[in-house]
Amino acid sequence: MTSADVPRVVAITDEIHASLPESAPVFAERVTLFPQGCFVYSLSPHSEHEIVGYALSFPICAGTPPALDTFLGEISSGADQYYIHDVAVLPSFRASGAASEVVRRMLDVAKACGHATTGLISVYGTVNFWGRFGFTLHEVDEALEEKLRGYGPEAKYMVRDNVL
Repeated sequence: MTSADVPRVVAITDEIHASLPESAPVFAERVTLFPQGCFVYSLSPHSEHEIVGYALSFPICAGTPPALDTFLGEISSGADQYYIHDVAVLPSFRASGAASEVVRRMLDVAKACGHATTGLISVYGTVNFWGRFGFTLHEVDEALEEKLRGYGPEAKYMVRDNVL
């Protein structure tokens, strides 16, 4: 993903995550802070209009994912967990394998970063999807429980061990 892709990514998130909106400046910051963890899935590498999905990931301090639509400011020097913030593919392309492909790519980045675990917040009942990649439900403290409420009623925090 590049900063030029952000308008199309926002259009996709507005369609897929209407109840979990995030703004263009937040996406742009993620691309700037950790470009190696930001991906688009495109039918054609030469047209932003052909982007049919995206993914965002970056290092965090374990168990402290950001609230929706908030700036990170920086990647903490104390970051000790890789975090998958979002994987979104337009409904008509979900059977294409795009989501699984991009998850594998993000897990390769997680491994290269050297973090022992990768965390995420599962939304929309996707626990089984994430389970295929080794993610399991993880206990949460009060602060994380409060943050999860902002991700919707089905939000679950999941973690997997990275094979380093």
